[in-house]
Amino acid sequence: MARIPIAAPAPAPAAPAHDIQHYLRAGTLQLSSLPPLSLYLHLPWCLRKCPYCDFNSHAWHAGSAGDLPEQRYTDALFADLEAALPLVWGRMVHSVFIGGGTPSLFSPRSIDRLIGGVRARLLLAPDCEITLEANPGTFEKERFRAFRTAGVTRLSVGVQSFNDRHLQALGRVHDGAQALAAVQEAAQAFDCFNLDLMYALPGQTPQELEQDVQTALALDPPHLSVYHLSIEPNTWFAKHPPALPGDDQAYAMLDRITEMTGHAGLARYEVSAYARAGQQCSHNTNYWRFGDYLGIGAGAHSKLSFAHRVLRQVRLREPRRYMDGALAGRALAQEHDVRRADLPFEFMLNALRLREGFALQDFSARTGLPPSCLAKGLEAAERRGLIERDMLRVRPTQRGFDFLNDLQALFLPD
Repeated sequence: MARIPIAAPAPAPAAPAHDIQHYLRAGTLQLSSLPPLSLYLHLPWCLRKCPYCDFNSHAWHAGSAGDLPEQRYTDALFADLEAALPLVWGRMVHSVFIGGGTPSLFSPRSIDRLIGGVRARLLLAPDCEITLEANPGTFEKERFRAFRTAGVTRLSVGVQSFNDRHLQALGRVHDGAQALAAVQEAAQAFDCFNLDLMYALPGQTPQELEQDVQTALALDPPHLSVYHLSIEPNTWFAKHPPALPGDDQAYAMLDRITEMTGHAGLARYEVSAYARAGQQCSHNTNYWRFGDYLGIGAGAHSKLSFAHRVLRQVRLREPRRYMDGALAGRALAQEHDVRRADLPFEFMLNALRLREGFALQDFSARTGLPPSCLAKGLEAAERRGLIERDMLRVRPTQRGFDFLNDLQALFLPD
């Protein structure tokens, strides 16, 4: 999880293609340098759509639909990437994230072809982090090792819980024993891997939450992502909401998670992420620092900086329509320049998720705006005890972390 959302509005006519000079034209911003660049690749299929999931994922029923179109979809990804190359020409890619859906549904051979094709088209940093999301329901012995051989350097395993009752309530296709086996295999195949857990689940008690965290920590993960189950629009849970623990109980669960992970040597470096020293996720950290990312695949989002503008793009959402469009050179559904007035909020929406906060000079470098644009919001946040700051840096306090939505809202444009 912990990805930039890829859900897009209802299908719209494909955005027109522009020559690179269109993006280099004069504008209202003046960026002194370009931020680090990441690549996101979206593989949209999964075995079953989970009732809480609002990502652009589509259930694949092999018995009735035939084989997964791995080759054609990969061809479409390459065509999409080649069309986007002029926008990032000469820039080094520091991280790659293959998300979904369930990317581990794709065969190791297809993942090998995909990573090889990316390397042939883009300049990857020597220490480039390449993450693949995997679910225990697609776990097979030796499969994770084959992904490592294909070039994946980091595996993110979507466990969510080790409790069979909670997994069933979440609509997951695996059980607790499969989750345990998958993480054990990930630990043997990868030096760096992540475990996804969820809390405040339907009917979950504090004791059951503690058992989940204890089980996860006993597997010695270098990185742990922990998410509060939220009811998102246009999901099954939105139409049929389950009974969830109350806010006070959920806050107590989060406090206990932070306490237990701290005792195990994992520091909370981001609002939903805990890691050992040197094991923070580079890809997600680039998001939170308002870095650039090129999103390729059905429904994927991009944020790209140029000298005088910050651009956002969305790819076509429906997989078959995306494949047809990408192979014809028309993968874009939408694109627009971020309004100057919206940049402070968009920056703060991301940067305040980090325990370390941000340097004021980085705000100017990423947005082309002076730090004075933040003055009103920073003053209000400091009065409420949500941040601490000096002349160089702004950091959320513990209270700011606990009430992050309230803190971020202080920077909404008037």
